[in-house]
Order: sequence, then C-alpha cells, then structure tokens
Amino acid sequence: QAQLKSLVLLKNSDNILPLKMDTRVYIPERYIPASRNFFGRETPERHEAPINPELASKYFDITDNPGNADVAIVVIVNPQNGRTAGYNAGDVEKGGNGFFPVSLQYGSYTATEARETSLAGDPREQDVLNRTYKDKTVEVRNSSDLDLVLETVKAMNGKPVIVILKMSNPTVVNEFEKSIQGLLINFNVQDQAVLDVISGKVEPSGLLPLQMPANMATVEKQMEDVPFDMEVHVDSDGNSYDFAFGLNWSGIIRDERSRKYKTEN
Repeated sequence: QAQLKSLVLLKNSDNILPLKMDTRVYIPERYIPASRNFFGRETPERHEAPINPELASKYFDITDNPGNADVAIVVIVNPQNGRTAGYNAGDVEKGGNGFFPVSLQYGSYTATEARETSLAGDPREQDVLNRTYKDKTVEVRNSSDLDLVLETVKAMNGKPVIVILKMSNPTVVNEFEKSIQGLLINFNVQDQAVLDVISGKVEPSGLLPLQMPANMATVEKQMEDVPFDMEVHVDSDGNSYDFAFGLNWSGIIRDERSRKYKTEN
C-alpha cells in the first residue's frame, strides 16, 4: 500500500492512462553503461528488461516490435553522476581546485550560472578556500536514458509513449517531456505496484515531495536556506511540477494535502 501511494503521476495527456488490459505494449530494453563502484570495482555494460516480462504479460499484450505496439512504456533512471562529479582529484593534478558540479539533466552540463566564489571553503594550508565549479562541464553516466526515450518516440511514429522515471533526486525533464504523453514517478518500488497503477487497478494518489526544476540555471540560483524558490518545470499540458503536485484519473489532485501547501495551479 505504501508503494502504491508513493507513485506520482505527473503527465497524462489525452487520458492515455490507465491502459486497458488488452493494450499491445512495447517495453524497450534499457542500456546500463559500465561503471565503477566506490572501491574501484568495475561492473561491465549490459542491457536489461526494466520490467519483469513475465509479470508485464499478465497485465498487457507485450510485443518487442514498436511497429506492432499501441503504446510504449520506457523505464529510465534519474541522471546518475559519475565518480568525477562533485570532486575530481585529477583536476587538482592539473592545477584546478578539484570541485565539479552535480547535474540533474541528461545532456552535457556546463555550470555557467554557478557562483564565482563558493559559500563553502577551508582556509587551512593545503585545503581549498574557493570551491567554485563555475564554467566546468560534467557528463552523467546514463545519458543513454535520454537517447532511449527519444529513439522510442521516433520508433513509435506518433503513437503514445509513457515514461516511468525511477527517481531518487529532482530531475530536469525538459529534455524529453514534450515528446511523451505520460510520465509516472517511481521512487524505486516493485514492478507490480507500477503495473497496478498504469493498468488502472489502483488510482494514483501520490504528490511530489519536491520541486522538479525547469533547468539547471534555477538549481544554481536557488537559495540554500529558502524553501520552494526554484522555477519549476511546466509541461505541454500547462501543469507546473511543483511541490505537492500530482494527478489522478480525474486530473489535478486537490485535497487537504495540496490545500495545506497552497500549490494548486
């Protein structure tokens, strides 16, 4: 029950959701790039089925051909910053201060709006007083997730695409949102909970516990001690992805929760 209530429906253009049980659904495999963990151990690249195929087939008519599908469900993960984000010792060897931005977008990010002088810093000898990362560039390791969404949109040739975004951090979704018809936020719950919602067995009731930023510029400019001060993403349906926003089958959820935080739009 807790998992079902945590799922947040952000976009449902033309009431594409819930899907009927006989809907023919295409779920593309997700590419997992090679990575190294904290101890330097490497995990090789691979492709994986993002939703258990056997379980999904109990809900929908699953096809591996987008040309035969009625709708596509694409599962992605919020931008994953590599081991060099935040701090990179190699930068120090090159004469830099070692500090790099953390990106919430999938495309290459250059921190043009960052502070010239950081708030944090340590004046001790051999430490760093100014930890600014202004004008430095980072790449997230799962930029292929954005490619997967856009390639699936192209392969579906005008037929609807629903994105399931597994999220543990706020995410800049403006790189793909206007190209899709449905967006469901999944805070890493089990597949059954996701399928129960998108098939209509359970109506979505979750609200965003954070703001979804319009871009990285507003992330850089937010005040560290002021809540709700980011410019939020506004989707192609005109909805603002602000704190406590969420949809059910009838539209924007308006209840005691949204009234408490005065976020109705």
